[in-house]
Amino acid sequence: MLILLPPSEGKSAPTRGKPLDLDRLGHPSLTTTRRTVLDALASASERADAADLLGIGHTQLDLLERNRTLATAPTARADRIYTGVLYDALDLGALSPGGRRRAGHRVAITSALFGLVRPGDRIPAYRLSGDATLPGLGPVAGAWRVVLGEAVRAALGTGLLMDLRSTTYAAFWRAPADLARRTATVRVLHEADGTRSVVSHFNKATKGRIVRSLLEDGGDPRTPAALARLLADLGWHVETGPATAQGTRLDVVVSQV
Repeated sequence: MLILLPPSEGKSAPTRGKPLDLDRLGHPSLTTTRRTVLDALASASERADAADLLGIGHTQLDLLERNRTLATAPTARADRIYTGVLYDALDLGALSPGGRRRAGHRVAITSALFGLVRPGDRIPAYRLSGDATLPGLGPVAGAWRVVLGEAVRAALGTGLLMDLRSTTYAAFWRAPADLARRTATVRVLHEADGTRSVVSHFNKATKGRIVRSLLEDGGDPRTPAALARLLADLGWHVETGPATAQGTRLDVVVSQV
């Protein structure tokens, strides 16, 4: 099983560690595009209008300095760089030894800068949103769309693809029809007073807890239906949608975080 996660906007910046080595990151087929996007981001961050270009508030200009020094900045494991509601709930560092081993080869984090990263990949903190457009490059989603499919397929093998990415990062690559039978997208619905809606905080926290429970359980479902059964066994309320050319959507319904 391969679990695709979105990144977090917030990131923890390491104060020490080796500099970035693109050749040591997982998914080596992405190295050339990573270098291209990194160079475009560093150049964009030098511009006078960089803050506006990258959607950075004028009280956060230190983030531009991070982008300018990515090649020499300290790195840390990706599971220590990404922060926020989903990653707090997932809490990869506190998994059991078996859970951590499974996370190492089952979890892939979608990144506007690196395409895909594994939890153990060493990366610097950066600021680049998935909907950004960089001068000389264009939309970053378009740059990744050309190459991400090969990397996902290589990591997926014959297993189940569980896609928990947000809409922005789902645009980087969508599962083609030949993977539909083993692709499950997961949506979290918050139910209150008989009404269901997508609420960002509930969505992110629940996705983190779902992934954590799957990694600790160790089950390896091979189809969306098998994943739905496993999630139900783990205590989640799951409703399965129809199979489509893009896969099967599973709705996880929660009433509280």
